[in-house]
Amino acid sequence: MARRRPPPTARRRPVLLLLVALAVVAGCGTGPSLENRGEVDVPPGDSKHLTIGSAGFTESDLLAQMYALLLDRAGYGTRILSVTNREIYEPALESGRIDVVPEYAATFADWLNAKVNGEDAPPAGSPDLTATMTALRRLAAPRGLTVLDPGRAVDQNAFAVARPYAAEHDLKTLSDLGRSGLPVRLAAGDECVQRPYCEPGLKETYGIDITGIDPKGVGTTQAKQAVQSGRDQMMLTTTTDATLDQFDLVLLDDDKHLQNADYIVPVVNRARAGATGVTTALGRLNTVLTTEDLASMNEEVDSWRRLPEDVARTYLTSKGLL
Repeated sequence: MARRRPPPTARRRPVLLLLVALAVVAGCGTGPSLENRGEVDVPPGDSKHLTIGSAGFTESDLLAQMYALLLDRAGYGTRILSVTNREIYEPALESGRIDVVPEYAATFADWLNAKVNGEDAPPAGSPDLTATMTALRRLAAPRGLTVLDPGRAVDQNAFAVARPYAAEHDLKTLSDLGRSGLPVRLAAGDECVQRPYCEPGLKETYGIDITGIDPKGVGTTQAKQAVQSGRDQMMLTTTTDATLDQFDLVLLDDDKHLQNADYIVPVVNRARAGATGVTTALGRLNTVLTTEDLASMNEEVDSWRRLPEDVARTYLTSKGLL
């Protein structure tokens, strides 16, 4: 996915832009768009007042709060800006209106690749983290962006089955399920029938007998209930899903690495936040944050209704980072 609560005057609350302001961010950068002015080649900057972007969902809010707390401790002044649309916050990151954003390596590589090379370009992200990071950095650098090192935390697509079902058939991995020959009805989104990481990949990579797709979405309560009840045998979710235990579900290990390397990476505006001060401060998170930690924190916010800042502060304090 317990932290101490800061005094009310110290609590940082995300700044939420109205639609009019968002349009300004998207359309009024500090210069012409990168498509018209070539590559950005500037020395790494070290602005002492940084804006951290959040994509507006729980996990992104938690990461933004942790980034802000670590940067505060390193002597930077910070504020958090919640912008839920990548089409808006990525240009704002390029222009320097946002300085730091938590991203997902393979997803962001594919997004930049489509922006640069068109929607039909071959994917830049892959299950190989090294190859994905190389492609991502190659795409980001000309746009004035620096991608910092990934840590251990990853938020990938994942597949869950009911715990009793896994125990009955001795299932721990997707390979186990393929070898079992069991027919599997999969709860997922409509697009699963076409996406290489979903039905086609499960069949080709693991030999799983997918008999049909139950279109209940990704990680939804309805999908979890369908698997829990036995109506479906498996569901598509993510590795940081915080509520699987509530439905007595368990993830099967993607032991052949079907899923792309969506490790969490900070992306910074090089001209404002590319210096070693920011890199060092944010790099401290890489030594502790795991996928399991992030799932637990997601649960604290989503199920226990704790504030993301409180959860982030308590976590960093417990790890000796604050």
